[in-house]
Amino acid sequence: MQQQANPSKVWFITGAARGIGLSLARQVLAQGDAVAATSRTLASLQQAFGDKHELLLPLEVDLVDEASVQAAIDKTVATFGRIDCVVNNAGYGQQGTIEALSDAELRRNFDVNVFAPLHVLRHALPHLRAQRRGHVFNVASIVGFQGGYAGWGSYVASKFALAGLTETLAAELAELNIKATVVYPGPVRTGFLSKDTLVVAKRSIADYTEAQASLDLHLNGLDGKQAGDPEKVATLILQAAAVAEPPVHLFAGKIANTLAEQKMQAVRKDLDAWRGASDATDFAE
Repeated sequence: MQQQANPSKVWFITGAARGIGLSLARQVLAQGDAVAATSRTLASLQQAFGDKHELLLPLEVDLVDEASVQAAIDKTVATFGRIDCVVNNAGYGQQGTIEALSDAELRRNFDVNVFAPLHVLRHALPHLRAQRRGHVFNVASIVGFQGGYAGWGSYVASKFALAGLTETLAAELAELNIKATVVYPGPVRTGFLSKDTLVVAKRSIADYTEAQASLDLHLNGLDGKQAGDPEKVATLILQAAAVAEPPVHLFAGKIANTLAEQKMQAVRKDLDAWRGASDATDFAE
């Protein structure tokens, strides 16, 4: 049964109990839109949002379980009648060198950061396609564009994957009047780097000193001091959702912009240096 409220937009936001997801959900509600907010527990959503709101649908979802995701999408549509904006925000950081990470650690990180968003898309897109409108936001990270960070290979790779599938998604959905945007935040002041959230590989290899230094810096030096404001990142997403031609690539923060420029310059340098040798690999005309 649908609720009586008639919101202008209905948002489905994963990882909505904290960080960017929480900031976005609160701002969406404040502007009169409806939110289906997911988290691993209803208790965390209750703690985040407090008293019941007629435009808020709290959903306890195991995003790695496709059946759980499907049930959440179905309940959202049954409650609000549609979905307009999908935000794949949930994810976590896995630290550890490529050599040291176990198969189980890598697969769990990709299950949450890549395959869970794919579960959401698989079950949300039929509704957007039937409407011939909608907007998908996949929250990656600047490390999914500028990936040279020792000790973060799993997280970097998962965010590159999320960015790549968003680019393909944008191409596939264009004829259906559905938009897709990958969000690349720089360091944002959330609980992402806390000892309770960041997952560190069980195995470490002493020879990889740069990776250990990076871990020490992030846990002891950057946690709680990140430049990015989750409220302002959320506002940026709302701004992109409100324009007729939103970007496919949305960078958030001065650090993200600077690192993106550095990456593009580095790629241009390699491209120019190897242009002749690269062109020579084609068949002769």
